[in-house]
Amino acid sequence: MKNHSIDLTVNEDSRGVHIEGLRFLAGFSVDPFPTFTYSVTEDFYLKKTVFMLNERNASIVLYEARNSSQNKAKMTVTPLVNSRNFHMTTEKDQFRLLVTHSPDRYVLVQPSTGQSALVLSATNGHYIARQGEWREATYRVEAERGESSVDHCYTPGSFEFELEPNKSRNIFFSAMAGKNEGEVKQIFSTIGRDPANLSRLCNEEVKRRAALLDKFRKTHENMEIDWFLKWLIQAADAFIVNRESIKSKSVIAGYHWFNDWGRDSLISLPGLTLVTGRFDDARQILLTFQQYCNNGLVPNVFPDNAEDTPAYNTVDGTLWYFNAVLQFLKYTNDWRFVQEKLWSTLKVIVDNHVHGTLFNIHTDHDGLISHGPQLTWMDAAPDGRPVTPRDGKAVEIQALWFNALRTMRLLASRFGEKDKADEYGSMAKNVQRSFLEEFWNAEKNCFFDVVSEGANKDASLRPNQILALALDFTMPDKTTSEKAFETVRREFLTPYGLRTLSTNDSRYVGRYRGNRWERDNAYHNGSVWPWLLGPFVTAFLKTKNHESKWRSHAFDNFLKPLFAEGLSRACLGSISEIFDGDSPHEPNGCVAQAWSVAEPLRAYVEDVLFQRPPYEKQILAV
Repeated sequence: MKNHSIDLTVNEDSRGVHIEGLRFLAGFSVDPFPTFTYSVTEDFYLKKTVFMLNERNASIVLYEARNSSQNKAKMTVTPLVNSRNFHMTTEKDQFRLLVTHSPDRYVLVQPSTGQSALVLSATNGHYIARQGEWREATYRVEAERGESSVDHCYTPGSFEFELEPNKSRNIFFSAMAGKNEGEVKQIFSTIGRDPANLSRLCNEEVKRRAALLDKFRKTHENMEIDWFLKWLIQAADAFIVNRESIKSKSVIAGYHWFNDWGRDSLISLPGLTLVTGRFDDARQILLTFQQYCNNGLVPNVFPDNAEDTPAYNTVDGTLWYFNAVLQFLKYTNDWRFVQEKLWSTLKVIVDNHVHGTLFNIHTDHDGLISHGPQLTWMDAAPDGRPVTPRDGKAVEIQALWFNALRTMRLLASRFGEKDKADEYGSMAKNVQRSFLEEFWNAEKNCFFDVVSEGANKDASLRPNQILALALDFTMPDKTTSEKAFETVRREFLTPYGLRTLSTNDSRYVGRYRGNRWERDNAYHNGSVWPWLLGPFVTAFLKTKNHESKWRSHAFDNFLKPLFAEGLSRACLGSISEIFDGDSPHEPNGCVAQAWSVAEPLRAYVEDVLFQRPPYEKQILAV
């Protein structure tokens, strides 16, 4: 049909939802990359594949077009351009965009703010420069949250491609971003616009992802990889990033709006790097947080601006560091690395916790760790006041502290420092004695969540105690552990993780909805966290001695629902940060969260499949 135009865009703005393009969408897949297939007319077929290049700030779109008609056809690609922080929206004409067209090479787009630069390029066709216009977009979820939800994107022009009759054509379209013009041109110089090179880069990324699976198989004796395990391994890869400030690896806590957090990185490290056989990445992550250790604390969070100082307001993040080191040894047996690179820092951390450090973190007279109200992982504080204040001695902090001291005793023994080993061992015994005396709640068959000064004990039913049952070095005996586990299972278990508060508590909030204060009020007062399934499964199978029938039970009842459904409910192929406490447990928070992937993955491999770390027995025997 001559002079007939078809629009394949889908968008929502203040006038409504524009879904004209959906009428032509014939198929969608995500393996190996997101691919959209359009049946535009009987004579015109289009396939669009989107992928990113590893460790390069570039996205590439491959259009495979087939024109089976007797007439020429034309395809127009009109990019929408923005330059903003992911927390913000852009007002129309908020800044000017300077557009420079380099014939037959690229289009350079720079905001007048000078904060970034973008290069747009296509392998063929030609660019049509126009007087750009701003187009509106509405973000429904942000509107529901009462946040800025109307955005504006700029259209600098269009790329047009002629399609000859009865011909097929492949067109690569690239978008590359950098801090300035020089940086983005450097990226372009390595990518270019040659179709053969772009095709090669695409194939290299496919091979790189396949290599992740091969590395996993080699780590676990060529173990068969189920479909969900394949997705988890590849999802894990997305969170491992380079920290530019020290040219080393770190972990993005979640997409789209988290940076690297100490607690999230260290909880996630075993699942993201050790279970997957990425041992050098594990070394680099441990070194990243070791280099930023200050006053015996690892950073709670790194700032958006690389020049700003990290925040250190965490008590558990640092204690998770010891567990990460122990798990690293169980997989690598690399004592030399730990002794030469980490040992002195680990001793400094313990000394600071004993004598006191920032935020009133210190060892009390009973050997337990005391801390302020907003230093554990339940740290939401929308107006500066903690929603779940846990000042005193939180249950999981004592479990992590005991595990750290026993780990230090193990290391000191291996490194020939007998006096230090005896000292850490004595401290651990004192912690265990005090914990069992102060934390057991016989009335509810569980542990108190927090014990404070004056023998005040918070009997709130929360899942934090599961860590006291799951770590390598635990304080309760088997009978006590079984009682506590049953309480946790009865009160908190859902198909996608553990609730953060009993539904019988008057503070329980079953849905994560509303403005910032309302959402933060639900964050740790009922919302379901998938990462807690990791220690939950580990604790359960420890009490069952990892017997085969119980491993099958754990998979079918604890992990299978998350893997079968959670991987496709928000971000396809990854797992959300949280789910609603109430059924049907809608996914919420970040659409892809590091520890939501890492901990269920670790528990599935180590505990359900019983693929234990290769050096576990000899490490723990020390």
